[in-house]
Amino acid sequence: MDATITAIKQQKRNPQRVNIYLDENFAFPLAKIVAAWLKVGQRLSVEKVRQLKERDQAEKAFQRALNFLSYRPRSEAEIERNLRKFEVEETVITDVIERLRRGNLLNDADFAHHWVENRAAFRPRGAFALRAELRQKGVPDEVIDQALSHLDETKLARQAARRKATKLSNLEWPDFRNKLGAHLSRRGFDHEIVFDVCEEAWNELKSK
Repeated sequence: MDATITAIKQQKRNPQRVNIYLDENFAFPLAKIVAAWLKVGQRLSVEKVRQLKERDQAEKAFQRALNFLSYRPRSEAEIERNLRKFEVEETVITDVIERLRRGNLLNDADFAHHWVENRAAFRPRGAFALRAELRQKGVPDEVIDQALSHLDETKLARQAARRKATKLSNLEWPDFRNKLGAHLSRRGFDHEIVFDVCEEAWNELKSK
């Protein structure tokens, strides 16, 4: 049975949403972008109301994903997990992911490169640790391989060792090596690189 739109009122708490009134009664809320083509006096069928509500759910999911992305870059898997927490339907999640891709707002390759660069700048990690972190974010292995393909682990290990080595400068070589080595190993650096960097750091300290 068709119904007539008798009012379209902007919500006070959320100006991006409106309330739709049918036959003088409140019927349902919609995102402004979904309701843009509606007007007072327009007749809506039951099927059209269903379609509007579906589009509104999709728009809400998209806005939720945008908000999640606003804090930091995300992988596709992180977006999917976040939307599932709010019980968004799988078909809607798929549409949201595709919409974000088309808008260049979601790209696992860019995300992985950003993650590796950010770690290198602020908290250097070895390839093993970075791979584990990216896998936890749901990034595919082939994308991770590409992001790590030009990683200079020795350079990063030196960066990670520098400050720690200064703090350990009063120790004898065996304790220095063990403590600095454990520090670098926890950051995912290869054992051979750890040994070489520990020796370098020790020699630098003793040459001063």
